[in-house]
Amino acid sequence: MACTWSLIDVNLFNLLCPHKFDGYKQKHSFQQYSKDEYIYFEKDHSNKIFLIETGKVKIGYYTEDGREIVKSIHGKGDVFGEKAIIGEESRNEFALALSDASICILTVETIHDLMQENKSFSLKIHKFIGLRFKKIERRLSILLFKDAKTRLLEFLKELSLEYGYDCKKSGNLIIKHPYTQKDMASLLGTSRPTLNCLFNELKEQNILNYYRKEIIFYKNQQVLAS
Repeated sequence: MACTWSLIDVNLFNLLCPHKFDGYKQKHSFQQYSKDEYIYFEKDHSNKIFLIETGKVKIGYYTEDGREIVKSIHGKGDVFGEKAIIGEESRNEFALALSDASICILTVETIHDLMQENKSFSLKIHKFIGLRFKKIERRLSILLFKDAKTRLLEFLKELSLEYGYDCKKSGNLIIKHPYTQKDMASLLGTSRPTLNCLFNELKEQNILNYYRKEIIFYKNQQVLAS
């Protein structure tokens, strides 16, 4: 899988939050959201971006027949609502707190000012947006055209790039990730029972073992090969 699947390997909250920049500390404030509280809705005015200090947020939209499509799930250190930076006028998605969350909210004007004053910062913003778009486009394409098992394997490839490392002692690939099975099922457009069956099938084939926040791929497995 191409490396562009993964986002910049940094805490984006620390990178973008204005307390890092002289002259912008007064614009640094936090909004608290409760679990299941909407942060914004589809068609809301798009003039802010959001930096997650703590908590987890789901981004998605509803189809004409009322089905929910989950585009992404973000956690501590992540950014969402970034399309406002490149001229989006109204939201085409919703953002919902999956847990209690503390979020720093910035106006587009603040981000544009920071980009004009700092070329390195501006380059990182453009790189982040480009990688985010590629990741979401690929995930939605897989969601539409692949079966559930293939969607799971593609998602595990993504996780291996973002959260995986090789264990020197065993030779296994270890993936320590932040997602619950409910999160994964939502992102893959399937049910938790189906997802659990797929994991059990891969486990019975001696391909992997899985725990609450850890997935172990046994050495010499080619299932995650590009």
